Amino acid sequence: MGWAEETVRSFMEEKIPFNLHLGMKLAHYAPGEVHLLLPFQPSFIGDPRRPALHGGVLSTLIDTCGGAAAMSAIDEGEMVSTVDLRVDYLRPGPPTDITAKATVIRRGNRVCLTEIDVVADGPDIIAKGRAAYNIVASRG
Repeated sequence: MGWAEETVRSFMEEKIPFNLHLGMKLAHYAPGEVHLLLPFQPSFIGDPRRPALHGGVLSTLIDTCGGAAAMSAIDEGEMVSTVDLRVDYLRPGPPTDITAKATVIRRGNRVCLTEIDVVADGPDIIAKGRAAYNIVASRG
C-alpha cells in the first residue's frame, strides 16, 4: 500500500510545474508520514516590513505535503485531490527554509485525512494544517 518513495519524489519535485517553480523537495518519506522542504526565495515574502513569508506560500506547502502523505497511504492505481484545507497561522514565517511535516490521521475508502505542521529552524510551529483528500482511481 502507498506509492513508492521515488514515484512520489519524482511526482512532487518534477511533474507538478508549480512545485518545481517553488523548489519543493521531499525530505522524508514513510507510510503515512511525509516531510517536504521548501528552500527560501526572496519572492516568498508577503510582508516586507517584518519580513515574513506570504500565507499563500505556507498554505501551498501544507496542501502539497498533506497530499504527498495521503499518496503514501493509497495504492499506486489511485490518486488524491483536495476537498478541504484548513490552515492556522500561528506566528510569522521567517525568511528561511521551512519544512512541512504531514501525518495521515485516517485513510478511509474514499477520503484520507492528514495533519500538517510547518516549522523553520527549531521546534516552534509557524502554521498548522488539516486537510481532507478524495481518493479516486488514477486516470493514467
